[in-house]
Amino acid sequence: MSDPDQSTAASRQRPAVSRAPVLVLLLGLGLAGGLVVLGATLAGAPAPTPDIRRPGTANEPRSVNVIMRDYRFDPTPIYFVPGETIQLNVVNGGLVEHELVLGDAALQRAWSQADAAATPPGPFATAPPASVAPGLAGLRLVLASGAAITVDYVVPATESLEMVCHLPGHAERGMVGQVRLATP
Repeated sequence: MSDPDQSTAASRQRPAVSRAPVLVLLLGLGLAGGLVVLGATLAGAPAPTPDIRRPGTANEPRSVNVIMRDYRFDPTPIYFVPGETIQLNVVNGGLVEHELVLGDAALQRAWSQADAAATPPGPFATAPPASVAPGLAGLRLVLASGAAITVDYVVPATESLEMVCHLPGHAERGMVGQVRLATP
């Protein structure tokens, strides 16, 4: 008869426990934390000041990327050097049409008024075309959802530039980006 208090050597050994699930869990949490940090960076955290040692030229424009989202620009702020030529790569990553107007305060006022005047009178109505006086300098891009465009732009030697979407309700929802003029 065997004594219930006695154990055999085999039963005294601890069962083998795999550490793989613990390692996978820790690795997954580490990656998720990295994605949260990356997501915070992509979700509107300020862009770092670029190292602009060589401003863009007509022969070699400096590439600048802007993503239009519902209802913001990423990154913000963006940095330009007055007089440089940039290659502006714009993507509408939002679900609705967006506009990027890049220029001084006078251009922003003009497009704000033009877009307000071109607002359709009611649902399913066709909007009249929006336009501003031809003498105003600046850039206006209107992109459908998912569209992308690349344009060369010479940054004016001005005191300030603004980046705004003047489509009805967009600026009011926060679709205003900061533009900072830098020196190389």
